[in-house]
Amino acid sequence: MDHKIAVIGLGYVGLPLAHAFSTKYKVVGFDIAQWRIDELRSGHDRTLELNDEQVNEAIANGMEFTNQLEDIADCNTYIVTVPTPIDEHKRPDLTPLLKASESIGKVLKKGDIVIYESTVYPGATEEDCVPILEKTSGLTFNKDFFCGYSPERINPGDKEHTVTKILKVTSGSTPEIGKIVNDLYASIITAGTHLAPSIKVAEAAKVIENSQRDINIAFVNELAIIFNKLGIDTEAVLQAAGTKWNFLPFRPGLVGGHCIGVDPYYLTHKAQEVGHNPEIILAGRRLNDNMGIYVANQVVKLMIKKGHKIEGANVLVLGITFKENCPDIRNSRVIDVIRELQEFGTNVSVYDPWADKEEVKREYNIDLLGSLNRQYDAIVLAVAHDAFSDLDIDNLKADEKAVAYDIKSKLKKSDGKL
Repeated sequence: MDHKIAVIGLGYVGLPLAHAFSTKYKVVGFDIAQWRIDELRSGHDRTLELNDEQVNEAIANGMEFTNQLEDIADCNTYIVTVPTPIDEHKRPDLTPLLKASESIGKVLKKGDIVIYESTVYPGATEEDCVPILEKTSGLTFNKDFFCGYSPERINPGDKEHTVTKILKVTSGSTPEIGKIVNDLYASIITAGTHLAPSIKVAEAAKVIENSQRDINIAFVNELAIIFNKLGIDTEAVLQAAGTKWNFLPFRPGLVGGHCIGVDPYYLTHKAQEVGHNPEIILAGRRLNDNMGIYVANQVVKLMIKKGHKIEGANVLVLGITFKENCPDIRNSRVIDVIRELQEFGTNVSVYDPWADKEEVKREYNIDLLGSLNRQYDAIVLAVAHDAFSDLDIDNLKADEKAVAYDIKSKLKKSDGKL
């Protein structure tokens, strides 16, 4: 098959994938946001997953950026990389996925293949997306058009494990299509591919990857709470236990982002739909979702012990992105720490050189500091950006009573840490 590829959704997942495919195929990048199209056409990616040189390389390869459906009408392979978030009730929100399917359906032709990369629960591709493709296009699934599923494994901000260097799971709606999809990805993924026996298997594999990480992090978060009550250094315990060859090196912390803090809810939704109440997965989620509140309470307790008046105290939070050295603020759980500290009546200032000020203002109604030029009653290291490694925390303290709390165990000395 001579592929002409349309990548639908040009965020953290779609853009690096489109760039990789552009080295061997004709690629059109589609996104509904005009500002995103304009930005990429100018040769810049604000997510920093691609540098300007890479964006311009894709353009030089013939890649086009558009928000017009007619520009992808002559493509024969559509790859969907839109977000799959949860709503305020922690239920899967397939709206972006279903709207993308509807858009593709308007240009779908006989012989075309639609490949989904967005994280979903098992069955979503064939049970939720395919009916929309059929209804909008008037074509018949597995007769006129076909589908595949190849779950994304992008790790935002990671410049070592990039898209072509991460082994890719693939699948197709028929054995023949599975081979075509697998061969397509194998042509650019140097790390290799794994062809799953069905789309549902590939969907399930993706959703349990991050559920497993979530549960493991919840376990060490609970250990951190226990060891804190026992007066034991959690990091020292984990280092000692880590000398055993099969001890898994997880660390406590805030669990946010568009994957680990979201994907388990897709699996639990489907489990409950078929009559099973998933106890371990939901227990891990509850524990991790409450860690921000726990951290804020620990900070306030330390301040009280040092004689601070909490109402009106000035607190600095370092970092608001969901992980280190990355501008992504989606589902950042640092906001839980901030809101809880504000509930206590403290004045919270936030500094993050990686985050976009306008995006933070729009998403969280927080005005990021442009620089650090004053001192505080408490400092909370929430995100382990490399840029914070050279900070002199003592210079940020208002006096000897000031508290430094280290969520990421990166400070040489602190008054408290997970």
